[in-house]
Amino acid sequence: MTDAIAAERATQGPLLYASVDYDGTDADDGMVASARDFTADFLTASPASGHPRVPRERVDLARLVVSELVTNAVRHAPGPCRLLLELFEDALEISVFDRLEASPVPRGHDPGRIGQHGVEIVVAVCESVSVEPQPSGKRVRARLSLV
Repeated sequence: MTDAIAAERATQGPLLYASVDYDGTDADDGMVASARDFTADFLTASPASGHPRVPRERVDLARLVVSELVTNAVRHAPGPCRLLLELFEDALEISVFDRLEASPVPRGHDPGRIGQHGVEIVVAVCESVSVEPQPSGKRVRARLSLV
């Protein structure tokens, strides 16, 4: 997994990146909250590396996307997962790696359904969402515009 990430960075070049690994033993809420905080801290600190300040509403949207993707990993792919944030000039790529090979499936719009709207939300607010097979699971990647 690390070699593929390094090769991708060499060709496309994010300005800044950071990742955090979760072993999957944390309580659901603790892992998701930690991922949201990690994302906010990463984006808030980005001006120190020369990136323009990310607007607060974009930080909040990034936290929402991370929350939905990590929640899916916690609920449907118990075990270790990794959150990778890659900051580009005008976008943030959010990737969650987990051990489940099956792709998340967006459900049809149903305002009467309680819960299970995470993938719908991510697709609605992001420029793109992809699922990429990995040697031991998958990578769900979402690209969020920062402008």
